[in-house]
Amino acid sequence: MPDLSVDLCGVRLRNPLILASGPLSWNAEAIRTAFDAGAAAVVTKTIRPEATINPTPHIARLTRGSMLNTEGWSDLPAEQWIREELPTLDDRDGVLIASTGHTPAEVSRLARPLAASGVDLLELVSYDARDAAPMTRVVKAAVSIPVLVKVSANWPNLVETASACIEAGADGFTAIDSIGPTLAIDVETGRPILGSFAWLSGEAIGPLALRAVAEIRMAHDVPLVGTGGVERAEDVVAMVMAGATAVGAHTAPLLKGLGWFEQVLQRLEQWMTERGIASLGSLRSSTLPWLREEASAEGLSFTLDREACTRCGRCVTVCAYGARTLAPDGEMQLDGPLCRSCGLCVSVCPTGALQTR
Repeated sequence: MPDLSVDLCGVRLRNPLILASGPLSWNAEAIRTAFDAGAAAVVTKTIRPEATINPTPHIARLTRGSMLNTEGWSDLPAEQWIREELPTLDDRDGVLIASTGHTPAEVSRLARPLAASGVDLLELVSYDARDAAPMTRVVKAAVSIPVLVKVSANWPNLVETASACIEAGADGFTAIDSIGPTLAIDVETGRPILGSFAWLSGEAIGPLALRAVAEIRMAHDVPLVGTGGVERAEDVVAMVMAGATAVGAHTAPLLKGLGWFEQVLQRLEQWMTERGIASLGSLRSSTLPWLREEASAEGLSFTLDREACTRCGRCVTVCAYGARTLAPDGEMQLDGPLCRSCGLCVSVCPTGALQTR
């Protein structure tokens, strides 16, 4: 059986799956339920001195695997987390990460009591990249447990900010936070779906999260929790290949139920077993050498498995240059001078019958 365990900042996780901060980790009981469902670690909702008051409604599904939200931070005050919620989890079967923010002054006030409540790591969250390193500095001066900094793909200076956080003492990063502000409109009413600009999470932000993980990993050999767009076991693998140490998710288990954890872990084991992969560590950062190579402008050569081809014609439909035709008998023809080797035809083939050599 493949080894799914990972080491995150010196803390062992029995598998790579972390329930990221969100509604499913709103209090101690919810966190315990997530552990029971298979999450190796859970991040609390972001803890600030005062509870937030969320607008109603404040969460909506946007596409099959993506959501919008206008949530604030935890709707429980810090005092309740520190005195009541976190201490009841001292017998937990998993790693507990307390999310806190959003300013240096706030985390300076909360870091020590949160650490004393028994959490294993802290995750610092800020909406302003300029606060990330100062937050890290004051927290590392106050606590001895590992500190992750949650970064945003919105930040134009992502790697520079990560470097500053490392200099300030950060032990690792969570990449990324939700994306926004964004806007979705109900065309029947003309109103914003959640009444305002909103934050986007889930499947739609996966490529942004992968990019952030890879960029940080190429610059720094530090622990990373790849978070954003993780729906399937294959997404977990992709995050690890980009450089992630562990993988966070919230939108998928929220939309599909906490049974998602067991389903993904079973598929991950199957995927690794079929390929003879003994541990996740052997896959880590394996994509990065390809990113360092120069792009090739050499034309593509194609092969077609006529038995696998369903004659759906998608490869013909998407060819903007009219280079590809498909005869009724399944004979594929390509006008070489018209083909620009863009590769779109291969990517839309539903059976993999069309391939590049």
